[in-house]
Amino acid sequence: MRILIIDDSKFSQITTAKMLRSVIPDIEVIFADDGEQGWQRYREYRPDYVFVDLLMPNMDGQTLIKMIKKDNHEANIVVISADVQHSVRQELEEFGIRAFFNKPFSVEKAQSVAKLIKGDE
Repeated sequence: MRILIIDDSKFSQITTAKMLRSVIPDIEVIFADDGEQGWQRYREYRPDYVFVDLLMPNMDGQTLIKMIKKDNHEANIVVISADVQHSVRQELEEFGIRAFFNKPFSVEKAQSVAKLIKGDE
């Protein structure tokens, strides 16, 4: 399974990957540092799941999610963000994201993701 993690924080990228690997050991992880790079990597790798931060330079997560969903409305997107505005979350849920987690990402949140993914298989 291929997972793309898009976050402008290297620390968050590494933490998210580590937590996911602890519950789903056989994943391939690809990283992107902002929305623009995330869009390029999404098109290049066509990951099974995309983990997106909302607050990033060059292209924010909301814009990126809209682009990904326009390209593939079935795309599996999980948001991990410090942006907890109810209106933002509601808009993203209307786009069909699979889940929204507040930062920091934890083992418990990774376990929830693993259950979500196993439900897809």
